[in-house]
Amino acid sequence: MDARLPAHVEISGLIRAVETAGGFAMVLQKGERDAGVILVITTSSGKNTRLWERMPQLDGSRRFVVTREQDPENVREFDDYVGRRKASDPDCWVVELDIDGAERFVETSGT
Repeated sequence: MDARLPAHVEISGLIRAVETAGGFAMVLQKGERDAGVILVITTSSGKNTRLWERMPQLDGSRRFVVTREQDPENVREFDDYVGRRKASDPDCWVVELDIDGAERFVETSGT
C-alpha cells in the first residue's frame, strides 16, 4: 500500500508553507489530482533557479532531488526542458516557489 499524500494535498501544503514564511508560490500546471508527478521549480527573486523531481532511492524511499539548474546565461534551455517535461507527462503538477532558501520546503516535502 502506498502511503503517499494525494498530489493536490501535498501541493496545497507546500504552497501554504511557503506563503506563511513570506514567499510566493504558484501552480504553473495542474496534474492528476491524486497521483500526479510533482515537479517543483525553486527560485529566489529569479536567481538560483532549480527544478526538483521526486526520484526513487536505493533504500526504496522517494525524495526530491535537483534534476536541472538554470544557467543565467541561457535561461531558455531551462524553460525548454521544463516545457518538454510538461509535454511528456500532461498529468504532472508544476509548482514554482519563490523564496530565499526554497530548498528547505522541498527537501522536507513528502519524503
